[in-house]
Amino acid sequence: MKVLISAISLLVCLLAVVSAAEPLSVRYPGGEGPGKGKHVVLIAGDEEYRSEESLPMLGRILATHHGFDCTVLFSVSPEGFIDPNAQASLTNPEALDSADAIVMLIRFRNWPAETMAKFEAAMKRGVPIVGLRTSTHAFRFPKGSPFVSYNNFGKDVLGENWVSHWGVHKKEATRGIIEAANAKHPVLNGVADVFGDSDVYEAAPPADAVILLHGQVLKGMTADTEPADYRKKTRAKVEQGVNDPMMPVAWVRELPREGGEAQRIVTTTMGAATDLQSEGLRRLVINGVFWGLRMEVPAAAKVDIVGEFQPLMYGFGSFRKEVRPSAHAAK
Repeated sequence: MKVLISAISLLVCLLAVVSAAEPLSVRYPGGEGPGKGKHVVLIAGDEEYRSEESLPMLGRILATHHGFDCTVLFSVSPEGFIDPNAQASLTNPEALDSADAIVMLIRFRNWPAETMAKFEAAMKRGVPIVGLRTSTHAFRFPKGSPFVSYNNFGKDVLGENWVSHWGVHKKEATRGIIEAANAKHPVLNGVADVFGDSDVYEAAPPADAVILLHGQVLKGMTADTEPADYRKKTRAKVEQGVNDPMMPVAWVRELPREGGEAQRIVTTTMGAATDLQSEGLRRLVINGVFWGLRMEVPAAAKVDIVGEFQPLMYGFGSFRKEVRPSAHAAK
């Protein structure tokens, strides 16, 4: 019996060692394609919109269909399980050292100084950013932190901070309406029929932003629902129709950078994992990577989902438990 107990104990220890040694980020090697030789880092880290499911899906598309080398970083628990609530966690931040582009969906992160320094270095290099949904409120550092200015990352970089739910949360979905004046912008190449079951955020991007999509607030949660038609007040206390005018939900900016080319920024306040079931929205995000890197944007980029993608409905605390990053590895 003692021998059996000892053998079981040894097996438990070996499993613990193996688990601890598992990679806490996921890499999707690129191959032939226009993105060959370019490294895209995708950062998942929000408590609500299931970025831990959607960012691996986007990474597989970029690697498989377009040749980009992709690394997905996560927030994890001390046991190594994906945990969106671990706001101070970012796995394998060293990947940022070689990032050519960053795709991010994070919320209220307060990473350690050594991690944040790597993100800041990428920013100073002018790495293009594609920011989704709650990345408008990406960071929350305490007073006295050397990185407290990043609490305004949304406004300073993406073009807007968190303001409010303009549509009714979990009751009124979003139809993306292309801004006619900018319909020929490369990020809109092949983009059509954009729909998301997350609601429209209130947003007022700065004058230098080029608006690509407006968000039509719908009466319900399906794409065939009629537009909503009530009135409400903006943060400036101005009353207007909820769809008159419609809020912008996707735009681009180019931030001047001393000693180098402008840093290209793509922002969409859409981007819940369930939103990214929309082919049109996936294509906008993929196009954003090409445009950010100053590459020719395909006329109709291939955005077919690689493998299985059945995202959970968004919500706090609803993430799949005891899932390790390795579960998202390429099969």
